[in-house]
Amino acid sequence: AKVEVEVETLEQLREAVEAEVDIVMLDNMSYETACKAMDIVNGRVLVEVSGGLTGEEAEKYAAIGVDIISMGRLTHSSPAFDVSLLLDA
Repeated sequence: AKVEVEVETLEQLREAVEAEVDIVMLDNMSYETACKAMDIVNGRVLVEVSGGLTGEEAEKYAAIGVDIISMGRLTHSSPAFDVSLLLDA
């Protein structure tokens, strides 16, 4: 089983990396803090980012080397699409 830990601070990140978890999720971290986080991780664990990201922001985070980008807005903020189906028998 893989272990993923959600962190909100760089100190929590250091603890998670030292505990040798498989994945850390940087929750609601600014881009600047995420850059510092990537230096701390230095390839030792997979890194996921999450928390209100837009498509443009996702590109920035991808460029610094994060492994996984979670974007809740893809589901919770998508517009409804009304569809009906008529069948002739």
